Amino acid sequence: MTGSLLPDLGTAGAPAAGPPAAAPPAPARARGRWAGPLTAVPPTVLLAGALLLVIVLVALAPGLFTRVPPSDIDPLQALTGPSSAHWLGTDQLGRDLYARILYGARPSLLLGFGSTVIAVVGGAVLGLAAALGGRAADQLLMRLADVLLALPALLLALLVVTVLGSGTVNIMTAIGIAFIPGYARLVRAEAMVVRRSGYVESAVALGLPRRQVVLRHVLPNALAPLLTLATVGFGTALISASGLSFLGLGPAAPSPEWGALLSAGRDFLQTAWWIGVFPGAAVTTTVIAVNVVGRFAQQRFTRRTAR
Repeated sequence: MTGSLLPDLGTAGAPAAGPPAAAPPAPARARGRWAGPLTAVPPTVLLAGALLLVIVLVALAPGLFTRVPPSDIDPLQALTGPSSAHWLGTDQLGRDLYARILYGARPSLLLGFGSTVIAVVGGAVLGLAAALGGRAADQLLMRLADVLLALPALLLALLVVTVLGSGTVNIMTAIGIAFIPGYARLVRAEAMVVRRSGYVESAVALGLPRRQVVLRHVLPNALAPLLTLATVGFGTALISASGLSFLGLGPAAPSPEWGALLSAGRDFLQTAWWIGVFPGAAVTTTVIAVNVVGRFAQQRFTRRTAR
């Protein structure tokens, strides 16, 4: 009876079977099914992500965080420091700075997001054209990209603004054009790798149309790293947009854009430091949070592709 329950030991003299191995401990139920992905994310990234969610919510619905209109003028409260009535103080016209910073989140983020979209779309088009358009197109477009990359992005954006003029749309267009060359080189490099891959060669051998090969195989795989890099590029675009607004080339007054608030506060740093410090803190905090989340996403994507 017992022998039928034991495994076959084979020939005589084989070592006797030891005690059965202990079963692996069951995973704790308290951890939950999402504990693994969450514990793999550093606390700084979680904090930055939560901060970004709050900033996006402020941009979408600033009225949820304050009931004070951002353009209400009260000369009697001009240049009042932070207090219980005005958490971040008031500006030279007596407007509540806390409300203006909250309402300034939407135009500021819109400038950064719109510029990034223009840069990503333009870079994708030029990069794919260089990779798939033949040697002549590749040489022409990449030499043009090299010339543009030799110029600082902010200087190139100023040049474009000089031609197009100031304003929100022109600022987005100028910054987007300034960042197109970097994205174009990335897309071109990725597309060159993808077009030589086995699945693309198989699709071509099967007789699939060129357009279908590009849209279904080359384009998605070439754009994946571009979208990851765009999260980091959004922070740079936001800084550039604030810098151009600081120079008076962005949205016209009295729009409470962060760069415009910084520009208005530079004349009062000795007497009312809060006018320039708090808008600058809003820009810095947003850019740091975007960079932390973006670099973490970039590292995760790099590790996955390396596998």
